[in-house]
Amino acid sequence: MYEIRIKNHLNSGWFNRFEGLILTNLENGEAIISGPIVDQSALHGLLARIRDLNLTLISVKEIDPEGR
Repeated sequence: MYEIRIKNHLNSGWFNRFEGLILTNLENGEAIISGPIVDQSALHGLLARIRDLNLTLISVKEIDPEGR
């Protein structure tokens, strides 16, 4: 699982562009895209999509879904 932090909120129109992932808008004005990404190729594809959509990437973090 990955947590990708984006500058600025994403409205509901963005949800279909990140199918299978969870979009969460934070109180500080940032957004998080999170969920399972099957491999490094898929991660790079997602990061390329973020770039192509002209979104500002803040961070990428691998997370353990079981909190280990």
